[in-house]
Amino acid sequence: MTFNRLLSSAVLVSRVGSRSVFTSSKPDTANPNWLRVGLAFGTSAFLWGLLFKQHSTDAQEYKVRNGLE
Repeated sequence: MTFNRLLSSAVLVSRVGSRSVFTSSKPDTANPNWLRVGLAFGTSAFLWGLLFKQHSTDAQEYKVRNGLE
């Protein structure tokens, strides 16, 4: 038996004989997990705030170094 044939049969067995842990239950879209939703949006807003703060600090330093202000 060639290596390719052996590998392809192993792939078929693993796909048919097992179920993925990640798709064992479908998420309930009618009732979202509001804690996770809040954490996701809160983290995103916090990171954007840090980004804007860092940009304004960098822009101010650039102006001072180049004598623009």
